[in-house]
Amino acid sequence: MEYGAIDVHLRHSQIRILNDDESVVFEARIETTRAGLTWAFEGRAPLRILLESGTDSEWVAQHLEGLGHEVIVADPNYAAMYGARSRRVKTDKRDVAALALACRRGIYRRAHRVPARTRALRQTLRIRRQLVQVRTGLISVLRAVLRQEGWRLRSGSADRVVTRLDALELSADLQARLAPVRASVLAITEQLVALGEALSERATVDPIAQRLMSAPGVGDILALTFQSVVDDPARFGGDAGRLSAYLGLVPREQSSGERQHRGHITKAGSGEMRSLLVQASWVIWRGQGKAGLELRRWVHALAARRGRRVAIVALARRLARILYAMWRDATEFRVRREPLAEATR
Repeated sequence: MEYGAIDVHLRHSQIRILNDDESVVFEARIETTRAGLTWAFEGRAPLRILLESGTDSEWVAQHLEGLGHEVIVADPNYAAMYGARSRRVKTDKRDVAALALACRRGIYRRAHRVPARTRALRQTLRIRRQLVQVRTGLISVLRAVLRQEGWRLRSGSADRVVTRLDALELSADLQARLAPVRASVLAITEQLVALGEALSERATVDPIAQRLMSAPGVGDILALTFQSVVDDPARFGGDAGRLSAYLGLVPREQSSGERQHRGHITKAGSGEMRSLLVQASWVIWRGQGKAGLELRRWVHALAARRGRRVAIVALARRLARILYAMWRDATEFRVRREPLAEATR
């Protein structure tokens, strides 16, 4: 059997193929296109091919699998995969040589491969997030220009910012200057409304999203984002603590001997997911009804001891674990009868 590796880059990729005795049987630099991959791998006997997880890894893997090969998408954070490669002298040829040996010797850790449906959901949510960021920037420009001319734009929903702008008695010259910003904000708002309606419809018919939305503070965007980030709860081995670490919600730690020090959270993984969990935590904090009452009591008690910011992050971590357990166990949110533990880990 032969063993291949690809060091994938945006425009060109480096390829190396070894046989059983680890001697090189083929090496080339190709264009990172389907045609380039077909030229290099079509017609070869089935081989195992290793590549690092990245932006292009999934379509490359799928194309190679379509050519009849076994493809391993590996976690690039697994240092043992690179053997004795020196980072002081780093080239594509050195990288692909290390990957090819790792493929032949089985020294790699598989990365989680996201199915097409989850990948499409991630892309939709990312587009929505980018549109929100662009609109926020445009509104900031709008406010700054108005302030320079002595006007104030009332606070309120971003969806109705154009309505509040039109209520101001601006001069024709100022209206003309603001016209491009107004038109852009209006167009993006219309796109966001359509996207929001589509995502809400999806959440309505998705049993997992509906289950997650039974938790306090959790809306359709948070439920769908959590679903897209986790993808498969089984990959965390049923351990909610592993999920917390994956989301970057566990503290950094530098401990040695009798010295133990924990710092701020690691902020690994999806920043958008952490942001949404923190927003949901603030919703629970400010809540008034019975929904989330036990969680609210717990976070307020923790805030009295450790401060509000630490408490909110701790609640975000706890909420992530709750959502994971609900998905894993196929249960809806239910209030615990016994007092919640005050541990913050």
